[in-house]
This record gives sequence, structure tokens and C-alpha cells, in this order.
Amino acid sequence: MTTVFPDTGVGPLLRDWRERRRISQLDLALRADSSARHISFIETGRSRPSEDMVLRLAEQLDIPVRERNALLVMAGYAPRYAQTPLDDPAMASVRDGLDRLLAGYEPYPALVVDGRYDVVAANRGIALLMEGVAEELLTPPLNAMRITLHPAGLAPRIRNLAEWRADLLTQMERQIALVRSPELRTLYEEVAAYPVPDRADRDGDGRGADRGRERTPSFALPLVIEHEGQVLSFIASIATFNTPMDVTVAELAIETFLPADRETAAYLRERLP
Repeated sequence: MTTVFPDTGVGPLLRDWRERRRISQLDLALRADSSARHISFIETGRSRPSEDMVLRLAEQLDIPVRERNALLVMAGYAPRYAQTPLDDPAMASVRDGLDRLLAGYEPYPALVVDGRYDVVAANRGIALLMEGVAEELLTPPLNAMRITLHPAGLAPRIRNLAEWRADLLTQMERQIALVRSPELRTLYEEVAAYPVPDRADRDGDGRGADRGRERTPSFALPLVIEHEGQVLSFIASIATFNTPMDVTVAELAIETFLPADRETAAYLRERLP
């Protein structure tokens, strides 16, 4: 993903990040063990920050690893964080750990996506849900957003599509604001323009005729989806790596789907023993 900057020089870029985080120069200075005057000088280009200062400010502003490399380059330093392809031998332990995690979560669905929402790994639970998805959507690289929201993907089977679609688009908007990626913006515009199937949430509450089921939890928005006539309900969670030192690892996200009722859990155990 290519980063696009609104201005040249590290100072305006740091100022942009600070304003996006809604932090004053004084607050940032206190957090980074500096002074508001020095922060002001950096932002206006009157002072060139040291490499250590760039990294300290990036840490306090919670700037993504990829963007920290961009800040260092703009300041005249070498990138600090590598970007190692996931199929590189050096990433064998990461791949092995992800495979073990996904397999251990079965029969419940789980997958791993990168910063563009491309699927880099998935388990049998995900494969089960994707049965019936159009072949063109399953041609690598598989994209989780396209598969979920495309009319030839999972969208027609999602009972509460209106709510789930809105939640996914909001998630993408937050990600775009964080990384400012043209590729991600293009993907967002594509999936946001997909027509919504006429049957989406036709019963209003996302449960349709399956009203005798156990009520799903209200603490999180469930994904309510049909599979071969059976209505399944899931609560999704997303996990990332703690303190990543590689751009590729920093952008990986592990999404798991926990059964939200006993019927869903039993169905998956029966189908994927």
C-alpha cells in the first residue's frame, strides 16, 4: 500500500498526525519528554528531529508501523521496520503459529487478513460458510470485504446485512483514516457501491422465520447468516500482534467467529467433526 502525504517534510506530517489524534503540542511534548517549543519547531520545519525523537513521537501518537517508516524517510533516516513477505522462510514461525491457531479454533470459523483485507489463511469453518460463493470471488487473492458484501458472495445469505454492511464500511473508514492508503480507498469505494440484495434483512430483526431459537447476545452485533437453510449466528472478534517489528506482521489481523447460540455451535460440530 502506498502512503500519500498532504505536504512535504516530516514536520507537517507529524502535525497532521497530532491533530488527527487531537493532542496539543504541550500534551505531546510531555508524553515524549520534550518541550512544546521543540515540537512547534519540528512541525514548522525550523528544527530537524533526531531519529530517536521521530520514533518517540510516533509511539506517543500511536502511528502504524508502515507510517513510522515513512516518517523516518521524510526526516532523512533509513526505515526502521522491515516488510518481510509472509512466504519468506524467516516468517515460518509466524505462519506455523497462525495455522495452529486457525486449526485449533475449528469447527468455528476463523481467518487471517492483511492490511488490504486479503485473506492469507483460513480454516474449515470459513470454507464451510463460503460454499456457494461465486467462483470469480474465490480467485486469489481472496478479499474478505468483496466476498462478504458482493451480491454474488455472502451478502444474499446474511440476514442482518444492513447492520453488518454498515459496520464493515465503518471499520474500513477508520482504517483508511489511519493508514491513508489509496488502494484501501479504492476497495472501499468498490464495495460500498455494491447493490444490496432485495431480501437483505427482509424481516427487520435479522432473524426471519427462525424466531424459536435462543436469543443472541446484545453485547455485540452478531453476524446472522444462512447455510443450507440453517440460520447461524456468530459474534466476531479481531486480534492483532502485540508490539510488531515488521510491517507485514503489524498489518495482519486474526478474525474469529464465536457461535452466539447453542444451535450454531451444534450445527458446526456436526458438519465439521
